[in-house]
Amino acid sequence: MPTETLRVVLGDQLSRSIAALSDLDPARDVVLMAEVIGECAVAPYHRKKLVLVLSAMRHFARALTARGVRVRYVRLDDPENIQTLAGEVRRAVADLEPGHVVVTEPGAWRVLDSMRGWVDGIEIRSDTRFVCSIADFRHWVAGRTGLRMEFFYRQMRRHTGLLMTEDAQPEGGRWNFDAENRRRLPASLQSPPPPEFAPDEVTRQVIELVQWRFPDGFGALDGFHFPVTAVDAEAALADFIAHRLPGFGDWQDAMRRAAPSLFHAVISPALNIGLLDPLAVCQAVEAAWRSGRVALNAAEGFIRQIIGWREYMRGIYWLRMPEYATLNALAATRPLPDFYWSGETRMECIRQVVMQTRRDAYAHHIQRLMVTGNFALLAGLHPDAVDEWYLAVYADAYQWVEMPNTRGMALFADGGIVGSKPYAASGAYINRMSDYCGACSYDVKQTTGAAACPFNALYWDFIARHADRLEANPRMAMPVRSWTKMAADRRTAIRAQAADFLAGLDDGAGNRATVPGSRE
Repeated sequence: MPTETLRVVLGDQLSRSIAALSDLDPARDVVLMAEVIGECAVAPYHRKKLVLVLSAMRHFARALTARGVRVRYVRLDDPENIQTLAGEVRRAVADLEPGHVVVTEPGAWRVLDSMRGWVDGIEIRSDTRFVCSIADFRHWVAGRTGLRMEFFYRQMRRHTGLLMTEDAQPEGGRWNFDAENRRRLPASLQSPPPPEFAPDEVTRQVIELVQWRFPDGFGALDGFHFPVTAVDAEAALADFIAHRLPGFGDWQDAMRRAAPSLFHAVISPALNIGLLDPLAVCQAVEAAWRSGRVALNAAEGFIRQIIGWREYMRGIYWLRMPEYATLNALAATRPLPDFYWSGETRMECIRQVVMQTRRDAYAHHIQRLMVTGNFALLAGLHPDAVDEWYLAVYADAYQWVEMPNTRGMALFADGGIVGSKPYAASGAYINRMSDYCGACSYDVKQTTGAAACPFNALYWDFIARHADRLEANPRMAMPVRSWTKMAADRRTAIRAQAADFLAGLDDGAGNRATVPGSRE
């Protein structure tokens, strides 16, 4: 049967509404999906992330086939697999001789740059799964002297009507309830765990494949429990709304050793590969508030993460790439310590987050920003190495959302494009928002001495190193003044403490360092 159109679907485009399939004719078109080493080995990916994407791809292909769609599915272990997307598209074109090739824009500049040259005349469609298109974001940016997520978020609220009154005002009289999202978690409060989805036969086969192909890869394979179908992803969302969303508003910034996900949804891995629709997710959360099942600060705090931060990060990425990937405003050059991969460190907060990451391929946004991200900022770790780590280890990390969060939000390497200030904090913040410090071999209340928490001296050392830049920032002027008012001998002792710790990182001190592009 002749092929009219070859429709290419990537591993993070597993939505029936994806633009490349919008005018699909099952009788005349073929859908191409390919598992290729060229994508699986871009970074030292967590093996659970690989299982998630490959299993979800196979389930999506199976669902298309059940609808009568012709699917050309190339498996990773297919002996004829060329192992690159470009190669598989060209092989399919040679075999099928389609009159047209259609694909949806990808989530990485690298792939888009390659995609343009896959075949002559390829049609690259806008990804309509997002609330704000790239073109609309550029239009919003035009003429603005400064960009801030809050104002973009308000525009998205108006555009979608989410949490808006009939006279176009924000419900509750406020756009943002962020100040009510930072409460300290009571020790007695328990959070219901997220649901787990047992691997079916398809997923078990993928687990075996990943174990065979990546025997020494990062992260545990046992205990895989992510949803890999739209049906299971919807069940995960419903469970979150019923059981954890009510506590999300008050305690979304909290961290606990025995409850790594606390009140978080843990739906981002499914959302970012297309198993959930972001607007539909927000509408379901809004409905929970309107029916009285959750408080407004819970609904608003969650919706802000989706139509605010998620959409804004994508807009910034495509607005600023490819130059954005080279930004290093603070001239950070230190290699990534090996404990980011191993978890072997005396810092309990780092150990907890990395070991959780190794096990689950997941950590919530405060763990990523204020523990591993904060340490990377304070220690001056190279943005390229930190970018690669975040992209590799988290099941929900794709460059469009990972890079602005890492290079912009966590590291301030973009000089303030994403955030209005560096998110730098001492051990006091981690102690206030978690129970990590009580189990740590360091003393969070000490800044100098053998038992002192490294975050404390590193925080002040960061302020000192970048004082000239920070003192001009209204949100950072106060800590700069506090630093300059310290006694000279106190400042000298703190900087010596930080220098000794950083020298230990540089010298190894039991922690081998990695550089961009390598894991070992």
